[in-house]
Amino acid sequence: LTLISVFIGMLVGMNLLGGKIITLFGVASSVAVFMVPISFAITDIGTELYGRKFSRQLTLAGMLTLVLLMLYSALFVTLEPNVRFASDEAYRTVFGSSLRIIVASIIAFALAQVQDIFIFEKIRAVTKGRYLWIRTNVSTFASELVDTTVFMFIAFYAITPKFDALFVVKMIIPYLLLKIVFAILITPAVYAGVKFLRGSTR
Repeated sequence: LTLISVFIGMLVGMNLLGGKIITLFGVASSVAVFMVPISFAITDIGTELYGRKFSRQLTLAGMLTLVLLMLYSALFVTLEPNVRFASDEAYRTVFGSSLRIIVASIIAFALAQVQDIFIFEKIRAVTKGRYLWIRTNVSTFASELVDTTVFMFIAFYAITPKFDALFVVKMIIPYLLLKIVFAILITPAVYAGVKFLRGSTR
């Protein structure tokens, strides 16, 4: 329940809070960069403890949540506000994300999570269950490459003449590097999560 709750919370947070752009180490980045590695870490913990089936169900639940969030967001920003609600313009600005960006997020998330589970399981089989840090980092790096690339191209490619393929790739590289750094930093948390949850099931 803890894994599921935090995972869904991260997904909702990425989409509701991720619109803010900050500068990290000279790189323009969405604040969602802090949340994405956690979602992959939770998938890895789930696969390690409960198997591929659990992680696939978790991914499906996450996709359903994002779709519902998209539908409700599209509905709520169109509803006429009560006269007492004076912040409707700000509400529409914050929650009226373009459909293209939300769709990009859902597709990128689904593809990356499926790949993450697949690679994690393959490395686990090759290493005979040893070296958790290898499978969690390799699977996360590969999946973040897919997630970032798919999202950036669907969300931004050709929205203006400036956003050609080369420009989008230049956006992807520094953002991807930031995600990888944060993924490495939370590796100890993966070990701690596996140890804690494995002990709690005994």
